[in-house]
Amino acid sequence: MTAADRAELAVDLFEQGYNCAQSVVGAWLDQTEMESDQAMRLASSFGGGMGRLREVCGALTGSFMVAGLLHGYAKSGDDEEKGKHYALIQQIAGDFEYKYKTILCRDLLELDIKHDSPNPSARTAEYYAERPCARFIYDAVILLDQALTLTSDI
Repeated sequence: MTAADRAELAVDLFEQGYNCAQSVVGAWLDQTEMESDQAMRLASSFGGGMGRLREVCGALTGSFMVAGLLHGYAKSGDDEEKGKHYALIQQIAGDFEYKYKTILCRDLLELDIKHDSPNPSARTAEYYAERPCARFIYDAVILLDQALTLTSDI
């Protein structure tokens, strides 16, 4: 699957009602060993900038989750692998921040609130028309793909 195809799949998942993190994770299920239901439950807490707290963008968090599944470390005390993984995460975040000037949901959505109601917004045509989230989801997948490609080239 090409990066663009994967990014389109992520946007499609978002348009089906999944949150930003779930959409990114869901687009990578073919590369992970996770079952769909398990992956979607794991990512469910990170939509809306972590449970609608409007903190780190859910699309970006989803890309971190995928990076961890594909190239994360699992043994405590493995500082070399931990450092490599954190470098990968910082690269993805840095590329996203370079493009959008922030990694925070509230800033990306131009909200002047820090914490939002826990109740999700209704997914209407108006919601999708005014939300730029699909663009962030698409780019988070592309940036993750680019970072993983660079990692595998090393």
